[in-house]
Amino acid sequence: MKTISAEEFDRKFDDGEDISEYVDWSKATRPNLEPVEFTVTLRRGTKLRLERKAKELGVSVDSLLEDWLREKLDPARPSAAE
Repeated sequence: MKTISAEEFDRKFDDGEDISEYVDWSKATRPNLEPVEFTVTLRRGTKLRLERKAKELGVSVDSLLEDWLREKLDPARPSAAE
């Protein structure tokens, strides 16, 4: 892996140049993507409907809920469940 100054790296990135030779992708991370636990209390009927919908779509309940929440929070983002 080659090394350059931060200023040169930023310039190359801003100019749209390929910076992959300067990045160790095995150590790269994206912030705020780590899983966190979140507890929600639902009515039994809602939980059953949610489980049926997840099964119908072939995804986990967690994935379905996360997708639906993202869809509501950022309507411009396409949904993975559709």
